Amino acid sequence: MSRHVVIVGYGMAGARLAEEIRRRDPVGERVAVTIVGEESHPAYNRVLLSAVVGGAMRPDAVHLHDATWASRHHVTLRTGTAVVSVDRDRRRVSLADESTVDYDTLVLATGSKPWIPPTEGLLTEDGLAPGAVAFRTLDDCAQILDASRPGAPVAVLGGGLLGLEAARGLAERGNLVTVVHPVGHLMERQLDPAAGAVLAATLAKLGIEVRLGVLAARYVPGDGLKLADGTQVPADLVVVSAGVRPSTDLAAAAGLDVGRGVRVDDALRTSDPRVHAIGDCAEHPGTVSGLVQPAWEQAEVLAALLTGADPAARYRGTPVVTRLKARDIDLAALGDLADDPDDGAEVLLLQDITRGRYAKLVLRDERVIGAILLGSPDAAAMITQLYDRGIPAPSDRLALLLGRALPPGSAVNPADLPASATVCRCNTVSKRQLVTAWRTGARTPADLASATRATTGCGGCKDAVRGIADWLAGTDA
Repeated sequence: MSRHVVIVGYGMAGARLAEEIRRRDPVGERVAVTIVGEESHPAYNRVLLSAVVGGAMRPDAVHLHDATWASRHHVTLRTGTAVVSVDRDRRRVSLADESTVDYDTLVLATGSKPWIPPTEGLLTEDGLAPGAVAFRTLDDCAQILDASRPGAPVAVLGGGLLGLEAARGLAERGNLVTVVHPVGHLMERQLDPAAGAVLAATLAKLGIEVRLGVLAARYVPGDGLKLADGTQVPADLVVVSAGVRPSTDLAAAAGLDVGRGVRVDDALRTSDPRVHAIGDCAEHPGTVSGLVQPAWEQAEVLAALLTGADPAARYRGTPVVTRLKARDIDLAALGDLADDPDDGAEVLLLQDITRGRYAKLVLRDERVIGAILLGSPDAAAMITQLYDRGIPAPSDRLALLLGRALPPGSAVNPADLPASATVCRCNTVSKRQLVTAWRTGARTPADLASATRATTGCGGCKDAVRGIADWLAGTDA
């Protein structure tokens, strides 16, 4: 008799977990799967929401599953309703529609929710004030598109990753965009002040004004933002993207151990061994990354455990590479950027504000441990591979920063890449998945993209996917 796994949350993490379970147990002989999702949409790729706002993609183009996916893969899918409580003694969840679902194993993939800054007038008893919209969901995108007329002034609260992606998308639609950020430089979690300054200059050339180091003190619907320094940002629409917080209310109410997120061990178990957590809501050794790649790696580990395919599988953390998914801006940040020379690190820096280029590279024992790469896509591709594979960096450091350290193509030689190498970070697609898709009939880069979703995120892996397709074609020949 199969074991019943109930997944709470039909976002990117919950959807990937169901896919990984069915990859190991195609017809549910070992594991029956039920997914409960609060949103009415099929699961979708949040990474691509800025492309929806910018008009480059239709809302239905970012869906991860079609309408028949669940039935074709023997998954019970309940959308448009939320889990409101968990009875761990009875192993039962209660839903907002007053139904219940029993489980043998429960997986929390509840994600995160937007953090709303304490700006006067921004939040009412009924939610955000008129003319203010969060940027987190597909429904948020629809509200933004309805409210943002081309040429109208728009303010974006938050100069982090999502805020800048929203700002670029709105600027592409013809809006007059101002980003208001309380910190002295953009993307302070990923960038140093110098890189933040180059990024701000790049955004200015794209028509996006940036106001740094100042708080939004008051919001007046239809008028805009009054800033703490006495100035005003006119705005018909305010898009709030000031950060997210893990959604832990359900776990806390169920008596699970909760810190910043739902605390889990290397097997993704919570304080109740029959309850697991993955994705944005999970806190693994003290951190909540808020990025997609860790969630999907966690899904792979948990699927191996739940199906019995690999009882020894454990999640040890993810070396994260952050990419800004914004048209005309190529930015990657990775690893540890500590630049204290006393710790034995080698630090190299190249800065060219006029041309929008900034490259910072941190090495220890000849290996890349951190980097910021803005406006240098060739260098980003090489350095990311060195970081992922943990191999020594070329001795010509300047050539590496310029993306010229190795002969053309050698840094991405598909024959040298291990099968587990991640080719598309936005969708966590490995070389192995691309090869499998090729062998099952996907014979062009477009076919590979359709089969695996590679290249459909920021697009930074297009050359690598094309190279793998060429290599596979040559191998077949």
